Amino acid sequence: IEIATLFGGPERLREAVRIRLISDVPLGAFLSGGIDSSAIVALMAGMMREPVKTFSIGFKEEAYNELKYARMVAERFKTDHTEFIVEPKALDIIDKLVWHYNEPFADSSAIPTYYVSKLAREHVTVILNGDGGDENFAGYERYIANELSVKIQRFFPASFAKGLLPLVMLLPHGDHPGNFSWKLKRFFQEYIKSAEIRNASLLSHFTTEMKAGIYSDDFLSKVSSEDSFARLFDKYREADADIFLDKTLYADVMTYLPDELLVKVDVASMANSLEARSPFLDHEFMEFTARIPAELKLKGWTTKYILKEALKGILPDEVLFRNKMGFGVPIDHWFRNELKEMAYDVILSERAIARGYFNKEAVKKILDEHTSGKWKWHNHIWNLLMLELWHRMFIDEKTY
Repeated sequence: IEIATLFGGPERLREAVRIRLISDVPLGAFLSGGIDSSAIVALMAGMMREPVKTFSIGFKEEAYNELKYARMVAERFKTDHTEFIVEPKALDIIDKLVWHYNEPFADSSAIPTYYVSKLAREHVTVILNGDGGDENFAGYERYIANELSVKIQRFFPASFAKGLLPLVMLLPHGDHPGNFSWKLKRFFQEYIKSAEIRNASLLSHFTTEMKAGIYSDDFLSKVSSEDSFARLFDKYREADADIFLDKTLYADVMTYLPDELLVKVDVASMANSLEARSPFLDHEFMEFTARIPAELKLKGWTTKYILKEALKGILPDEVLFRNKMGFGVPIDHWFRNELKEMAYDVILSERAIARGYFNKEAVKKILDEHTSGKWKWHNHIWNLLMLELWHRMFIDEKTY
């Protein structure tokens, strides 16, 4: 079957975009420089009479900065483009994030999402985004890790890899998110697990074992009977699929997408009185993509294979075939530098430890290993920080 015939070219996505362009107020698009938002902008440009208003967020840390790709797309489609650079001082808004999310919401990309929403609202009232592309077309690297692990284990058993793990862990790694040594360490850590637990671990920040290690004895005794991975395992079974990739895609659509990604964008946009629309989440489009064979979504090392094929000649090759960056935030660098003191002061404060959740020495070890560069615990630190700040705002003060 021809790829273009199976996917319908980009026509199905174009229709999903078209019906979301109906608006009585000014409208624009988020443009990260990734495939999904770039595809939306490309299709918008072909249907709008005036230039598409596009908005991008970048960082001084080059490893996290996608602005050059966003500019590439903006120039290709002659958009009215606006950018903003997020710096560590941007965490002056952290109390706003805690307030608006109203729960210990621990995705650090809420920072740039809030800022790009604020930026966009200065010019438009409705925004289109690329949310859902990864879940529809297998866009995350953990999908590759899962498939690769299954194939390699036929010749390289997990028990043998377990013996090599201590040696692999001795490799030095930098703080670049794409660092090969870092990825290799993470791969070996998860390789020795079952497919179900591996995917859950790669999707999570705190594994079951790690939580048991940092909880206080009293708190652990109260929660040890609960397995937070159980909900994902239920979704794998609910998917009733033969291929594990289809199970993980279904689980992500039913959990990660609505409970995390869409919450992040919805709260950040509405906090700035901005309406966000997601063409990739059009119900007819999602029903169609669910029927596409898994091998056309993840083909070897290529994620979003069929989407990339459909967008050839529309998006620049530099955008289509570059490595995925995601909407990452350089908090790993910030927690070693500008935000180091704040992290120690808040997370290890008497107030935080007195809550009885965590073992102080275990938490301090996480901070020490991160700030020394021994390991990358930035996401875990952000989780702990947001939990404590949420407590202070909504539980301790009781003024809201």
